[in-house]
Amino acid sequence: MHYRQIETFRAVILTGSASRAAELLDITQPAVSRAIAELERSVGFALFDRSGGRLSPTAEARLLFTEVDRAFVGLDRIRAEAARIRDFGAGAIRIASLSAFANTLMPKAIHAFNKRHPGVPVTLQIRASSVVRELVASGSFDLGIAADEVDLTGIHHEHFGRSHGVCALPPGHELALKETITPEDIEGCPFVALAPEDKARQRLEQVLEKRDVRPRIVVETPSSSTVCALVLAGVGIGMVNPCAAAGFKELGLVTRPMRPVVEFREVLVFRDNTPPSLLHRSFIAELRRVAPQFGIKLNPG
Repeated sequence: MHYRQIETFRAVILTGSASRAAELLDITQPAVSRAIAELERSVGFALFDRSGGRLSPTAEARLLFTEVDRAFVGLDRIRAEAARIRDFGAGAIRIASLSAFANTLMPKAIHAFNKRHPGVPVTLQIRASSVVRELVASGSFDLGIAADEVDLTGIHHEHFGRSHGVCALPPGHELALKETITPEDIEGCPFVALAPEDKARQRLEQVLEKRDVRPRIVVETPSSSTVCALVLAGVGIGMVNPCAAAGFKELGLVTRPMRPVVEFREVLVFRDNTPPSLLHRSFIAELRRVAPQFGIKLNPG
């Protein structure tokens, strides 16, 4: 049993005649008849009833065709995947992202990417930055975007962007009357803080120490998105990534700029010695195109 025999059998079933199958395969009609006869000898049963100059599939042929067609569908998928790899360097992308971008930047970028590359599957996981780094370093994911506190040894990386932290306030909070929040405004306030290892928190602490200001920390969490949820629940106020805050404004979250400025910074991470494919570069281009909508100032890329 050979591939050409199977291909010919399928063509006869689909077209209904040896002559049309020959046209489809660009071979002669005797070559079609020869291939069918050889396949019948190979499988040990008749595939077509030959009467009145026509080939009518037997019941056994129809059963066999079900499996043959399933196999050819698989081959069509392989051909499509090969075409995507040829054009873009990979047929699918796996992305891990810090939670600050979960409800804003990532959905926008993926939507734009899907419009440009329909049919290319995307896998997205939202994790803490340290986990994003490990997922990429282990090869489980192709591309990651993480906060700048992650260990960058052993992985290829590029600086992505930076943004100015904003003060997150619950609806009706008295500080919402101010246009800008200063360190003195948060003295003694119940404060929802980012985790101690977060570089943005460390930058904020440096600012507060210079002003001898001490907010009353009531909760610590590694995620700006969680800070926003806690602020909305009335636990306190906090400083968050503006990209995360954008996803909570419809729920009533109030934000105000902070002075002096405290920056959030993000990096793109890839497996070491594995440069991004054309497909990954296309996705990164969408990230960069969308990022300014959420207050992210891009680093040169």
